[in-house]
Amino acid sequence: MKSPLQSDRLRHFYKRNAGKIWVLQTAFLILIGFSIAWSMKAPSSESDQPPKETAHAEHAKAPQIWTCSMHPQIRRNAPGKCPICGMELVPVGPTPEGMRTIQISETARNLLRIETTPVERREVTAKIRMVGKVEYDETKLAHITAWVSGRLDRLYVDFTGVEVKKGEHLVYIYSEELYAAQEELIQALKYKKEGPAKTTRLVQPIDLVASAREKLRLLGLTAEQIQEIEKRGTPSEHLTIYSPIGGIVIQKLKEEGDRVRTGDRIYTVADLNLVWVKLDAYESDLIWLHYGQKVKFKTEAYPGETFTGRIAFIDPVLNESTRTVKVRVNVPNKDGKLKPEMFVSAVVESQVATGGRVLDEELMGKWISPMHPEIIKDHPGVCDICGMPLVRAETLGDVITPEEKKDKPLVIPVSAALVTGTRAIVYVEVPPASKPTYEGREIVLGPRAGNYYIVRNGLREGELVVTNGNFQLDSALQISAKPSMMTPEGGGGGGHHHGGSSSSNKKMEQKQSQSQTMSLPPQFQQQLSRVLQATDAVTAAIEKSELTQVRAAFEQLGQALQQTDTKLLTGHAAMLWGEFSMLLSNDAVEGGDVLSLEEADQVYAKLKRHIQRVRAQFGMNHTNHENGAKDIEVPAEFQTELAPLLSFYFTLSDFLASDQEQKALGAGSKLKQILGSIQSSALQGDALRYWNQEAANLAGIADQFKLAKDLKSLRKSFALLSQEILVLVKTFDLARQPPLYELHCPMAFQGRGAIWLQRDSEVKNPYFGTSMLKCADRVVPIAREQLQEKPIEHKGHDHQ
Repeated sequence: MKSPLQSDRLRHFYKRNAGKIWVLQTAFLILIGFSIAWSMKAPSSESDQPPKETAHAEHAKAPQIWTCSMHPQIRRNAPGKCPICGMELVPVGPTPEGMRTIQISETARNLLRIETTPVERREVTAKIRMVGKVEYDETKLAHITAWVSGRLDRLYVDFTGVEVKKGEHLVYIYSEELYAAQEELIQALKYKKEGPAKTTRLVQPIDLVASAREKLRLLGLTAEQIQEIEKRGTPSEHLTIYSPIGGIVIQKLKEEGDRVRTGDRIYTVADLNLVWVKLDAYESDLIWLHYGQKVKFKTEAYPGETFTGRIAFIDPVLNESTRTVKVRVNVPNKDGKLKPEMFVSAVVESQVATGGRVLDEELMGKWISPMHPEIIKDHPGVCDICGMPLVRAETLGDVITPEEKKDKPLVIPVSAALVTGTRAIVYVEVPPASKPTYEGREIVLGPRAGNYYIVRNGLREGELVVTNGNFQLDSALQISAKPSMMTPEGGGGGGHHHGGSSSSNKKMEQKQSQSQTMSLPPQFQQQLSRVLQATDAVTAAIEKSELTQVRAAFEQLGQALQQTDTKLLTGHAAMLWGEFSMLLSNDAVEGGDVLSLEEADQVYAKLKRHIQRVRAQFGMNHTNHENGAKDIEVPAEFQTELAPLLSFYFTLSDFLASDQEQKALGAGSKLKQILGSIQSSALQGDALRYWNQEAANLAGIADQFKLAKDLKSLRKSFALLSQEILVLVKTFDLARQPPLYELHCPMAFQGRGAIWLQRDSEVKNPYFGTSMLKCADRVVPIAREQLQEKPIEHKGHDHQ
């Protein structure tokens, strides 16, 4: 242990040499970075290097590609400088086949500390933590009220907190009304004793005694009290009120001598043998909660002691301000330790089984009360509390049956997933290989359960996923201009950059893809045609806004993808289809489980982009009408009719870009008005059919605008409107003079991205407004004469 003198000397030394130490640390970190880069670029040892003749032959076969470390979308066939930042271009070394595959050396793997974990099927546990407080059981509350008007001459319970038993006397009340009713009974009895009334066939006597007795019963007297009055033969001026239940007096609302009217409350009695614990559960945790589930909780009053109860009710309404839902737990309280208004902290441990369902072994095969979950039996019967028939636990929630227990969910560790919304990027180790090889893969995630994610699609049991070092691998793919988390389409196209790829590179890629499509086997072309037809069916279902049909169409797309035979393809075509089938399969899985039309629109937007790339790369004829402008004749007078629609769109975009919510809120009515004024009499044939379809879509979007209440919902509807306007522009050849521009924001809607149109190239982002007005990664002219020009190099980012 250092002495105080030594510690002071060390502090003075660091203080005098702080600058030198900082320089040494910086140099050391730079040296490590260069070492990693060199290890990923060059072989790790002499044994890894191929013979010079072989290396030279391979180099002669494959052209060397040069790129920029800061702008990986820049691709050149020769060394030089980056046209954006001026940095020297670096060569991209040969990589294994695969659009998302990367190969590194053993040294690089050690430096990056890459760790892998197998994908496995296992039962995982989700811990849901909640807070709340103890409350009275509302079904066990009783109010002591005055059955007759009168005066309270005696209160037997004169303060709250007193425990009373069922049938104990609580109130002694004087009542003139009660005195008169007793006198009626006594007189009726006398009249009956004097002799029976004369009856005839038409006139029947009235039983005055029975009528008087019933009147007293309705005034609150018991049968014993009525018998005592009859026996005594004289009326009483007072009435004693008894407790209907046992419990604690929690409210005393009247004092001795007070006058009361019929129905006035005097006491409130609560049975505390069973209490409620109301907890606040976040909406993201509701998937793990179900009726009858055991809850453990603690209180401040009894440290170290754990109480248990069972979930009896989950509120169907979400609290908008706290984004939580009330969960009611029934808790036995025989010893009276739990007091109403006590704060508690609770935890629910949900064991997750197949399909994300909850595995509750205590309820498997049991019979449970539908009103009181604490009543659980091994056989059918009735509830001991309410008398209702017991039901099987599997019918009251996501409790699985004993037969389903053997099916376990497919899971990966949380650290393996680079989450991008409902999907994620994972890196899978590819065996066997001479060097460590990893493949990036987009997967569909299910809910998170503790330290694991449930995998819905994209991985197989036994595959090795990277749990440490995946960010570094993703960065390496991005530098190589391959698809990654930050650049989903490769070349920086999907992430944030400050420029576009050159037109020469795009033409070269188009030629390469065209050359590949010519060699597609006829059998695979037929299979791919079925996939495209299934996609058209999804489009038709989306246009009809029928949720059931949308889900069914997505499921059919998944079946069509499963029927494609990748083994029919080789080389570049096989690599491309491997990428596209992965993306389309994820779209089909997500679309088959959508719960709303809004979710369906979001998944369809992804599917639309993916299928456009498939058609472009494989040269398949476009059966939809997005590019119909090349095939139909559009009269000039109809283009004039659409001018107000474009003007409205650009005005609305300006309102959203400047955060003018009030001006944008009337968009739905204005859009409906413009649609009603457009005359389509000049159109014929396919042109008229296309317009009718788009007009119906626009009318639906106008209805969504009418439902919008704030900027957030307005921007969601604006994204759909932008897609439709782009279709109109291309279908009806509206991109003439002045030219129009298509822009893309990759950060909109939590990273899903969205496009919009402008009349100029100065970025004004309608999805973020003034907070990120210049956010855009693509600014492309869409006028016909400018379609082949390179995208504008946009340099105005501001993401603060």
